[in-house]
Amino acid sequence: MRVTVVKIVIVTLISLLTACASQTKDDLLPQTGPTMEEVYRNHENNLSASTSNGQPAFAGIRERQAGNYDADLDGYTRDANREIQQQFPRLPNPTLVMFVYPHLSTSSRLPVPGYSTAFPLYERPEYALPGEM
Repeated sequence: MRVTVVKIVIVTLISLLTACASQTKDDLLPQTGPTMEEVYRNHENNLSASTSNGQPAFAGIRERQAGNYDADLDGYTRDANREIQQQFPRLPNPTLVMFVYPHLSTSSRLPVPGYSTAFPLYERPEYALPGEM
């Protein structure tokens, strides 16, 4: 009984998959139509035809994007990042600078010039709990 159910499920899946693949490539992706160059030229012509006073149709969009409208709402709108920073302020993590003097390498005894390196005191950023700072 169990084997027959498995066989029925397999036959059903195979028939569904073959039914989905019954279309040819030409049905899915027709080979006729404008070329990429024709589409581009047509787009250019539409843009130049929709201009008024010698300005492109999208000139108003550029002027609007140039304005700084976020400054008007700064401090008025809620900002999740700002709220998190106020509730859980980041603790100071000083950067330590260490100078390594010139020395000889241990394996091949070649000279290594002196260099400085910087690393944070703590491995990862630490945050204060609400009310700690």
